[in-house]
Amino acid sequence: MSQTPRRRRWFTVCAITASAALVAIPSSAAGRSASPFGVRALDQLAKERTHSVGAMSPHLSGDGDGGNEADEIAEGADQYAEARTSPGIVAPGAYGAAWDDLAKLKSTGGNWRNITDLPYNSDDPRYRDYDSNSSGGSGNVTGRMAAVAADDDGYVYAGSAGGGVWRSHTGGGHWQPISDDLPSQSTGALAVDGGGRLWLGTGEATTNSDAYLGSGVYVLAHPHHQSFSRRTRVGGDELESTTIHELRFGGGKVWAATSEGVWSHSTRNLDGPWKLEFAPNPDYLPNGPKANDPSAAYKNIANDIAIDPKDPGKVVLAVGWRSGDDYNGFYTEVDGAWTRITSGLGDLPADPDDVGNVTFARSADGSRYYAIDQSPEQLKTNPDSGLEGIFVSRSGSPTGPWTKIADYKGLAADNSALTSEGYMPGVQAWYNQFLAVDPSDARHVYAGLEEVYETRDGGSTWSTVGPYWNFTFPCWSIDPAKQTGDCNPTTHSDQHGVAIGSYHGKSFVYVGNDGGIYRRPLDGSQDASGHATDWTSLNDGTIDTLEYYSVGIGKDLDHGGVSVTGGLQDNGQSILRSNDTVMGSNFGGDGGDTLTDPANGCNIAQEYVYLAVQVTQNCAVNDGSWETDPSKVTSYSVAPPDNATGEARFIAPLFADLKDSDTWVAGGRHIWVQHHGYAIRSGSEWTSAHDLGKGRTATAVAASGGKVYAAWCGPCDSVGFARGIAVGNADGTGWHDINLPVDGTVPNRYLSGFAVDPHDADHVYLTVNGFSRHWTEGPGAGDGHVFESTDGGTTWKDISGNLPDVPTDSALVTADGGLAVATDLGVVHRAPGSTTWKRVGDLPAVAVLQLKTSPDGGTLYAATHGRGIYTIDVRTLH
Repeated sequence: MSQTPRRRRWFTVCAITASAALVAIPSSAAGRSASPFGVRALDQLAKERTHSVGAMSPHLSGDGDGGNEADEIAEGADQYAEARTSPGIVAPGAYGAAWDDLAKLKSTGGNWRNITDLPYNSDDPRYRDYDSNSSGGSGNVTGRMAAVAADDDGYVYAGSAGGGVWRSHTGGGHWQPISDDLPSQSTGALAVDGGGRLWLGTGEATTNSDAYLGSGVYVLAHPHHQSFSRRTRVGGDELESTTIHELRFGGGKVWAATSEGVWSHSTRNLDGPWKLEFAPNPDYLPNGPKANDPSAAYKNIANDIAIDPKDPGKVVLAVGWRSGDDYNGFYTEVDGAWTRITSGLGDLPADPDDVGNVTFARSADGSRYYAIDQSPEQLKTNPDSGLEGIFVSRSGSPTGPWTKIADYKGLAADNSALTSEGYMPGVQAWYNQFLAVDPSDARHVYAGLEEVYETRDGGSTWSTVGPYWNFTFPCWSIDPAKQTGDCNPTTHSDQHGVAIGSYHGKSFVYVGNDGGIYRRPLDGSQDASGHATDWTSLNDGTIDTLEYYSVGIGKDLDHGGVSVTGGLQDNGQSILRSNDTVMGSNFGGDGGDTLTDPANGCNIAQEYVYLAVQVTQNCAVNDGSWETDPSKVTSYSVAPPDNATGEARFIAPLFADLKDSDTWVAGGRHIWVQHHGYAIRSGSEWTSAHDLGKGRTATAVAASGGKVYAAWCGPCDSVGFARGIAVGNADGTGWHDINLPVDGTVPNRYLSGFAVDPHDADHVYLTVNGFSRHWTEGPGAGDGHVFESTDGGTTWKDISGNLPDVPTDSALVTADGGLAVATDLGVVHRAPGSTTWKRVGDLPAVAVLQLKTSPDGGTLYAATHGRGIYTIDVRTLH
């Protein structure tokens, strides 16, 4: 049987600058369509990757090399972090202050209702078109899990990237959120200590683009029934606005590996400040003389801590920026000073060029230590993998000597799904890592990269127990009735967290990844290929951490009510029909912006990344018939030309004219227009209405009655950041740049969205992302987040009023003339005729990226990046 081609999500997450507000990492280039139908097989994707998987550009990393990765920063840098940091460095505490100010606002009436709190089946057999990952084997999914913890009483804790921490008392499933009162919903680390206490380190440390920094470390003495609150924070504000990669225990201390060095605190007395144990470049810490240097966020990264079980005073630190820096390496304390280890480690590298992201794990009996090491040098030079290797110290000491027990070639040969040139195990080892040792067997180890691997003999042999997907294997079947053929379910790809715990006397391994959380028996079964036969998805719908970029709503003509769809980080496009009890996924990969026909919810345009737009007119319903008869395809690639040239942002803007739904506007370097609506079938049907200019790319577009607004940035990072607005007509006439001097009138920050008055195309609102000059060190950062123009954008007035200083992402004029604004911490609303803002409902501290209304205008839909899609009755907002 021939291997089915599958168009897979963009394998990495994005390319960005970083600051004390977010940490963000560059990634690889956007792929191009490889067939007449836009299908891209795994090996084709691999061939299209650049030779760098994402080292920082020279001006950020100081590596002086750059190469293709510098081009990637300019070509496809994701707006998520840039939007919140440019044009400069954001001071620590900005989000905490914004959350406090938001809590002081008066609230509107009404209550939010989560409509995506039900299972989301990535293998839904209704949607097996060529642009879907259905039948890949991941089953029910939710949003990215950054950390996992478990105990022997059946309690499991799942820490999400942006949707907080969740608890299950049934060994997984029947989840409840337990951190909604915190000002940070981003998880970095979870750990259960020897006394049964649950520790939470906030701030996701996978160093990808949509990872928020945190507000410190919290602990629950009785995690089975308590929830986190500000009162449960350990120490003071020393770890405010950091990411926490790992929490480790030893010698009466808890050690924290953070983005601002290594810190420790007593585990007995939780009061008092944290102690800074080691910062390799202290001048770049928030209070240092170089705190505002563009590279400051990369100068003190700590990845993990290994404590000698026989001598808790002997500690090894793994520190370093994953793209490489001269401080990278392993450190231990010698005569009271932290000193880099330069020899004696055995196979584990001591050269800074070969030490990047590192994860440690030790056996319960203290006889062995294990480590995964990602190599900055390989990241720059090896297109296949950035993995240096997996290592073991059989002495049990973190100082070694260490022996290499796996490399990427060996893992690929162990029935991995990643065997293609350019995309092999560990290609994203900077992003995907976990390690866990069976408490009852020091030779039984689980390792996570893109896939899940297991060894039962200390590393002599490995099995790919959780392959990337099933498409590459002989057990996969083209028969639609077989769903995934004869293959067993696998986990979602991109592994981040792992824990081992027990439920009803049986031990399980729990893994967290970009698709949520999964489990299998600790010593589970395998088929002849070494693939596990007993994975269970724990994403039962009671846990909703889905990370939406967008939402679209249209009438469900088949079943009544509405059909709701939206684009997701690494979980494709969800679709929820009015009669569904399970959501399906009708597009695979990363889902970007969305257009949905209000009159027919099965007319959908969905962006992959970099303006790779797909369109369907039947909700992409397909039983897989296209596999043998290409004429039965039900979705079509209609990407504008900027997708082919890489001149669009990672999540690029799409918009349907308010007065003519067949006229669409798409923004890259050019402002693209097409007039065929959902009947479009080719990218050649787009025409360029305006060229923003070399180096510029659209950040927001809107249109009404043929009048088009386009906001742009270029450069889009903090180094030379520039922004502007162009206004013109869809027919290509009348285009002109609006004069926006860098004087704070309209802040020199990322322009994130427009809301056009449906009754007057010259009346338009503008949202501005990032933080004001009170927090941002950068030229022209200015004040304010919402601006209004009544003369077609020629002049602007700041209408922010009492709005908290929080990044704003989009706005929407409601049917009654009110204005709703999506922010990084929820939704605010200004009633018609009012000048003050109220908080809408009571969402946790989650980013809301897009707002839409139902076809009748009566219901407001909010696409959150971490807690799914919520609705509220517009009539209650006054």
